[in-house]
Amino acid sequence: MAASPVTKTSLSADEALAKLKAGNAAFVAGGACTPAGGPVPISTLSAGQAPFAVVLGCSDSRTPPEHVFTTGLGELFIIRVAGNTADVTAIGSIEYAVAVLGAPLVVVMGHSQCGAVEAAVDVASAGTRFPGFIGDMVQPIVPAVLRARREGHTELADAIRTNVGEVSDHIATASEIVAEAIAAKKLRVVGGVYDLASGKVDFLA
Repeated sequence: MAASPVTKTSLSADEALAKLKAGNAAFVAGGACTPAGGPVPISTLSAGQAPFAVVLGCSDSRTPPEHVFTTGLGELFIIRVAGNTADVTAIGSIEYAVAVLGAPLVVVMGHSQCGAVEAAVDVASAGTRFPGFIGDMVQPIVPAVLRARREGHTELADAIRTNVGEVSDHIATASEIVAEAIAAKKLRVVGGVYDLASGKVDFLA
C-alpha cells in the first residue's frame, strides 16, 4: 500500500518565524532540547516530511538549529556550511524545500565569533592565504566584509551581520523559485545571528 501523501505545513511565514522565536526563547531560558524523535514517533515520519522552516546555518558544532529552536525531527529543513553561504547546492536545496515540501520560511543563521567570517576579514585586511579548499570557501564572504567596511563598520560582529544580510538577499534574488514564492506572499527569507554566549538568536527582520 502506498504511503499517504504528507500534508504540508499550515503555518504562514510569520507563524513559522514566531514558532522559531518561541523555541529559541525556551532554549535560552532553560536549555530545553527536544530528544531525538521528540514527541512524534519516528515511524510516523517515514511517510514524508513537511518542515515549517528552512535554516541555512554555519557548520559550527555549537550552533545546531534543532536545539537552538527547540524543534524535533521533521520540523526543520537544515543546510549547514561554514560561514552560512549559499552556493548552488544550498540554493537548490532551498528551492526543493520551498517548491516541493511547502516550507514558508527560510532563515539564514549566522553566529557570533564565526571563524569563516573572521578568515574572510583576514583575507580582506591582510591578504591572508589559507591552505586547501579553505580559501575558496572563504571567498564568497569577502564581499560582505568589504561592504561592511565601506559602510564604516569594522568589527567582526558587523561583518557577520552583513554576511547574513548579503546571503539572505542573494537567496531571495538568485532563485526564480524563491523570488516567485516571495512575490506570491508564500515565503519569507529572514536573517538572524546566534549569540554563542547567551544562546539567543537576534533576528534581523
